[in-house]
Amino acid sequence: MLSRFNTLPWLRSDGRHFQIIAQISFLCYGILSLGWDADWRNYLAIFSGVLVAQALAIRFGGIPIDSLKSALITGLGLSLLMKANHPILFLSAAMLAIGMKFITKWNGKHLWNPANFGIVAAAALSGEAWISPGQWGSSAVIIFIVGTAGLAVLSNIKRLETGIAFLFTFALLEYCRTVLYLGWEHDVFLLKLSNGSLWLFSFFMITDPMTSPNQRKMRIAWAIAIGATSFYLASFHFINGAPFWTLFFFTPFTPLLDRIAPTVPSFSWQKHSETSTNTQHIRI
Repeated sequence: MLSRFNTLPWLRSDGRHFQIIAQISFLCYGILSLGWDADWRNYLAIFSGVLVAQALAIRFGGIPIDSLKSALITGLGLSLLMKANHPILFLSAAMLAIGMKFITKWNGKHLWNPANFGIVAAAALSGEAWISPGQWGSSAVIIFIVGTAGLAVLSNIKRLETGIAFLFTFALLEYCRTVLYLGWEHDVFLLKLSNGSLWLFSFFMITDPMTSPNQRKMRIAWAIAIGATSFYLASFHFINGAPFWTLFFFTPFTPLLDRIAPTVPSFSWQKHSETSTNTQHIRI
């Protein structure tokens, strides 16, 4: 049995470990406490799709084996956020999400967040897949769980300000419109913010180190722009899952933003020791 002293350093050695634990917890909470329709065929399709696709990349593309952790995170993201009418759509979304990472890259970075790409591509191409914010309900418990776990994960990977900048921008604009302009009660405003999908997006998707800008100030500006655009699309065009669609169109500009502000090294999931080189490499 592993001792506490052996386990904690291993958990802290890679930010993906905490993210996987948090997302598995959310999935179990949704199935066991919120009564999700947990069709095992859908989960089998998702996880077989992401893991097989990633394994092929490891076998034929020289990708490190620990990249299976990233594939697992992608599969969990699809399981938490995507709804569809048939397992084949989940399988397609999973394989598209992983395949995208190796087909579309620029300056060593993915052009799209894998889970985001899989969800949006399945929704746009099939018309039978969608983002379901309502499945989380509006319970304050969800916000607390997602928010606190998200803070813990992001603190470990140094992307906390990205999620906060997006969420603050979106919430501020929503408050100005709902309460100050329309004169509705604060309860309406709080209800609009009380859905788990928005919080999962804020703390687990927009903050993806492989698709967000490397420089801190650039990340904040980028997140503010996504927050403002998402608010506009949701409030004036009534687009379901507006943040997910907005991110889809914003992430391809990330490599360009990194070229504009190239002074910060690329992110690495795995922590380097103090004696290691200062150069960081992106792990897929």
